[in-house]
Formats: sequence, structure tokens, C-alpha cells
Amino acid sequence: MPEPANPVTGTQYEISAGDYHATITELGANLRSLRFGDTPLIVGYEADEVPPAGAGELLVPWPNRVDHGRYSFRGQDFQLDLSEPAAGNAIHGLTRWASWQLIAVGEDNAELGLRLLGRPGYPFCLELRALYRVSATDGLEVTVAARNAGSRPAPYGTGSHPYLRASSGLVDDCALKLPATRWLAADDRGIPVGEPRDVAGTEFDFRDGRPIGSTRLDHAFTGLARDGSGRAWAGLTGPAASLALWAGEGYNWLQVFTGDALGQERRRRALAIEPMTCPPNAFVTGTDLLVVEPDASVALQWGLQAIAP
Repeated sequence: MPEPANPVTGTQYEISAGDYHATITELGANLRSLRFGDTPLIVGYEADEVPPAGAGELLVPWPNRVDHGRYSFRGQDFQLDLSEPAAGNAIHGLTRWASWQLIAVGEDNAELGLRLLGRPGYPFCLELRALYRVSATDGLEVTVAARNAGSRPAPYGTGSHPYLRASSGLVDDCALKLPATRWLAADDRGIPVGEPRDVAGTEFDFRDGRPIGSTRLDHAFTGLARDGSGRAWAGLTGPAASLALWAGEGYNWLQVFTGDALGQERRRRALAIEPMTCPPNAFVTGTDLLVVEPDASVALQWGLQAIAP
């Protein structure tokens, strides 16, 4: 069946270099698909399908959750809409369902932008850009930039939500390598409880790489080890692919999710490794929360590549 003239995810931007092929959508500036040759590296979805379980979404101006949507900033109290009503949280920012405008597109890159104007709960103005680029040698590189176009300092965080695929089956037999020394416990609503804990001696220690097995993961990790260029590298290896995700400086957290809470079709079928600048509920706690001053900008990068066997 041919794609509809006006799919629900809007205009599709196809980019490629070497064996890498990616699709970016007008809706949310989302990463709808990423392939290496014929091998899908992430969970994709159809152009006329709403992104399932946040697949490939860009999260701005906060990743993850805000407890009951309530926070204080610079002496003022704010109430966000509860976009996760069942848990009573505000989740994954304000731009996932927005129509992002094309800035530039080439064979190997696409850049989209959005002017996020003030609204109840977030009375700030940000000019946002998302640049996706693929390289035949280095795979996907994503740059997320924000400029404060308003008159007052703005609280800010960002994250991305790719579900990595290294197997056509469950993630249980895939090996995970995670460069994190601390993990953050959360309650059943996804809100952190207490301070980050040492991974040593726990089921959350994947520093040396090992099979995921039956471990249930929906946790934020921090204390990331980095290479000489400032990148923190996570790896997922399975029978279908070996993948490496890197998080540049400023991405201090990785949310890792085995999808146990998803429906049977998606439960433990892929592993979300989400680069985040701050942990869940950072608008409340202030942990690693960025503050963008008027006319100031912040830009961050992450990437994903296939590793040759």
C-alpha cells in the first residue's frame, strides 16, 4: 500500500551516506528509522503511525518526568499539563507533537527548527534546532541546539529516545555495556527516590559488558566514563547487530529501558538507551538542570553507529 499524501508524521526527510540510511519526520523532528544496509538499528515505525512508546522522539525542554508537573524556578511556581495522566506526571517535554520546520536538507543531513513560545507552566521562549547527519564511517550524529530568544532565564534539559535493536527476539540474550558508575532508583511513577547509588555489586553494573538476562531496566544512570574526546560510549551486542551509542559532553545521564511495561508485541524487544542532560524530575530537584540566559545558546551531540563484527 502506498504511503498517504499527508501521513500523520508529516513530511519525511530521507538522508543517507554509505550503508547508513535514516528518516527524520516533520512531527517532533523525530528519528523514525535508522538502517545499516538492510539491518534496522532502531525500532522504526510507519510514516502514517504515531511514534509507539516514544520511539525515536526528541525530548525538549526536559526529558523524562516532572513530578505532578509542579516545579519552582527563580522564586516562581509553575504547573505543567499532565501529559502522563495515569501517573500524574508531565513527561518528555513540549515539542514531541509539534510541526518542526525545515531549515536545510542535503543528501546526508537534515536540520529542522522550532520556535517554542511561552505557555502556562513554561513561560519561556526558545529557538530550537535539531541537526541529523549520517557518515559512511561514523554513522549517525545528532546535534540539538537551543537559544533563549526570550527576556528571562529559562530552565532547560533535553534527551532523545531511540530503541536500539540488536536482535529479532528478546533483549535478554543481548550483551549490554554501560559506562556508568551510579544508578538512580525510582518509584512506580518513575520519580527518583534518594541519591544515585554505586552500581558495584548490583544487578545494574554493566561496565564490563554482560548479557542483560532477566534484569528489568527503567533507570537513569550517571557517573559516565568518557574517552579523550569527551564521549561516553554504551554498547549493545546481539545476533543481528552490534551497536555503539555515544553521548557527548553535557549528556550526563543515560536512561536505559527494557520495555517491560509495554504491550506484548514490544515488551523486551528492544533496548532504549536515552542520552539525557539531566535525570527525571530535574525541574523539581535542580539536578544537572541547565539554565539558558537570554540570547545564550546551548548545543549538545550524541550519535549511534553499527560496529563491524
